[in-house]
Order: sequence, then C-alpha cells, then structure tokens
Amino acid sequence: MADLFNKQAEKYAEARPTYPAELFDFIASKTPRHDLVWDVGTGNGQAALAEIYKNVVATDVSREQLNLARKLPNIRYVHTPGSLSLYELHIDVAPPDSVDLVTVAQALHWFDLPLFYEQVRSVLRKPDGAIAAWSYLEPTVDPAVDAVFSSLYNWSQPYWAPQRKIVDDRYQDLEFQFEPVQGEPSIGPFDFVTEKKMNFNLFLKYIRSWSAYQTAKKKGVEMLPDETVADFRKVWGSDGEEVKPVRFPIFLMIGKVGVN
Repeated sequence: MADLFNKQAEKYAEARPTYPAELFDFIASKTPRHDLVWDVGTGNGQAALAEIYKNVVATDVSREQLNLARKLPNIRYVHTPGSLSLYELHIDVAPPDSVDLVTVAQALHWFDLPLFYEQVRSVLRKPDGAIAAWSYLEPTVDPAVDAVFSSLYNWSQPYWAPQRKIVDDRYQDLEFQFEPVQGEPSIGPFDFVTEKKMNFNLFLKYIRSWSAYQTAKKKGVEMLPDETVADFRKVWGSDGEEVKPVRFPIFLMIGKVGVN
C-alpha cells in the first residue's frame, strides 16, 4: 500500500484538503502540556500541529511524501520502516513517557493496531497523554455534482482496500484502546468539517489521488474514462473554470493513555 501512496504523492499534496483550526484547537485543549507531538503517517505534514506544540516529530513510511512536506524549524521528519520495534521507536522517534500527543490523520485504518497501540502507550506521558485519530469522508459539492460523484464512488468499491470500509463506518468497529479525555463522555467520534476550493481539474485530480484509482489503473481500468469526465464537466458548468467549495466531513477519535 505504501507503494500506491508513493506514486500519488504529488497529487495527494495538491488535491487533498487541509484540516480546520477548530479541529486542532479541540485536540490541543485535551492535553495539559504542549511540548511534543508524534504525528504518525504524516504524509505532507499538514496535520503536524507545529503552530500549537513546541516540537513535532513526524514519521512516514513514504520518502516521497516526506520530500513534499512543509519545512518548519520545530518539525523533525523521520522516514520509518513499515514495522518499528520499541527500541527503534525510542531511539529514532521519542523516548518513553515523553510525548504529549500522538496524532494520526487519515491513516489509523492501515496500521497493525496491537503493535501501534503498544508503541503509543510506551511514548505517551502518563496519565494524560492523548492520541487523536481522524479521517474524512467523501466530499459534497452540490446536488448535481454529488449525484455523479456518488455513482462513481459506488462503482469504485471493488478497487478500494478493505480498510476503506472502516473509514466509511466512521471507525465505529475499530478497536480504540484508550480512555475518554477530560470533559468528554466518550472517545468519539466527534464531528468537524473542512472545505477546499476546487475548480473542475483539481476535483478530478482529487479523484485520481485515491488509492482505489491507482489500484484500478494497475488492473488496466480507467476510473475516469471520457464519458465520466464529460458527465462531471456537464454538471460542474462554466467550462470547468468555476471554483466551488468542496466540503469534507471529518470524524475524530480521541482518548488518553491513563495510568496503565
């Protein structure tokens, strides 16, 4: 799967939405300290929270994604293998009991969860170090565009990895072994929304950044044939030059490590 993300790194960086300040402010309000974040599967670094926390260590298995990441003095990027031992984690990423917050944007469903949760419990400060994991669902534009998009998304299902259903189900069946943070009755999901302005070509580039698009392409299937592009162009209008707000619903799971 990392190979798919490597191939689409540039499309991903340009066409994917960023995350709203409201999301980051909510997460930051749940950790008593703001010294160190471990951003796992950082991609291009858009979720690194470097504006709120003093230091960030951001890791990813994709060198191509890291090469496109934003450069800030308080972010340290680390290329990691697909499997990282606790010893390697403590040497290359962070020592035990040193991290205030672990963040995972659009990636938790890909992880070996028992191994990852062991790593999280090792590096988080006890008892209030927190883990925040979020993902976004498929976007909405307007009723006409949404109808064509929905038809394409339904047709594309055989090309998505099984983990995609975990996202579509809002992580409801995903094991999340953490306690509710202070002031919250549960670990989520909590709802947010982000918006990205797109013209027609950028919207198609977003679709081409899908892992399902890359999988279909490897199988010799073009997910956006001329007739589908024509359908999208017709409902987009204005020869595709109009910039439309594209809204992505976000759901968040957040919990603390506790005393164990």
